[in-house]
Amino acid sequence: MTRLHPEPLPERLTVLDRTLVMGVVNVTPDSFSDGGRWFEPAAAAAHGLALVAQGADVLDVGGESTRPGAERVPPDEERRRVLPVVRELVAAGAVVSVDTTRAAVARDAVAAGAHVVNDVSGGLADPAMVDVVAETGVVYVAMHWRGHADVMDDHATYDDVVVDVRDELAARLAALEAAGVRREQVVLDPGLGFAKPGRDNWPLLAHLDALQALGRPVLVGASRKRFLGHLLAGPDGTPAPPDARDGATAAISALSALGGAWCVRVHDVAGSADAVRVAAAWSAARDERQDQHSHTQDGDHRA
Repeated sequence: MTRLHPEPLPERLTVLDRTLVMGVVNVTPDSFSDGGRWFEPAAAAAHGLALVAQGADVLDVGGESTRPGAERVPPDEERRRVLPVVRELVAAGAVVSVDTTRAAVARDAVAAGAHVVNDVSGGLADPAMVDVVAETGVVYVAMHWRGHADVMDDHATYDDVVVDVRDELAARLAALEAAGVRREQVVLDPGLGFAKPGRDNWPLLAHLDALQALGRPVLVGASRKRFLGHLLAGPDGTPAPPDARDGATAAISALSALGGAWCVRVHDVAGSADAVRVAAAWSAARDERQDQHSHTQDGDHRA
């Protein structure tokens, strides 16, 4: 299959006919899986470059935790955390995404060289975000969202999670276009773990085609999330800790790649970088054999 890339992504990524890998760079003291490890800008930038060496195609720099129950960070503090890291990574040649729901932070990060704005609210948290995206023309990841981290679990009710998420993302896509955002800029994200109980994440993964039917690339962010912890729980029912979920994350990366995902967002890059390459080789071999079989059948029919 040929990947549909958003615009304007750098050419060195758009020529890749495989799922991309986005490495997470959390510049936070309280993120659920690695809060505080790379809180200082220099440490965060060094971590980002290490992820590139492991195979990350894009680095997603965030200064505000979106774990369930997390409190908001003042805008100036988010800027202080994020912008020096964005600048340093861009200067080192990395393709950078900024993980923010705030228009002002997004604008400053794009001015500092970020290629992508990854907004977990899909433009709902800050109405000015759509103007920034439209004016800058940057790649925009719009995630399915029903509320900030401190209240999202109160909105985790669905009639049919696949249909509901698809329809709500379709509405966001239409609203973004109406506000002047070019359709070609937009990537859609089902928002795994955001206002979704554990059982509701699996149908979304199993039916990525329902989101792809909206005609935009899809990003999958399953890395180390709660529903994997519950899946991998020990005999006593204790969920597996975040850093014990990387193998399951890599498995989802492989399956998502086979399902046509544009990108997977992960904390542990090496496993998923291998996984998407395995999936690409698998898909290429399958497609080649199907083409050969089709040509053979055509020849038989002409004879």
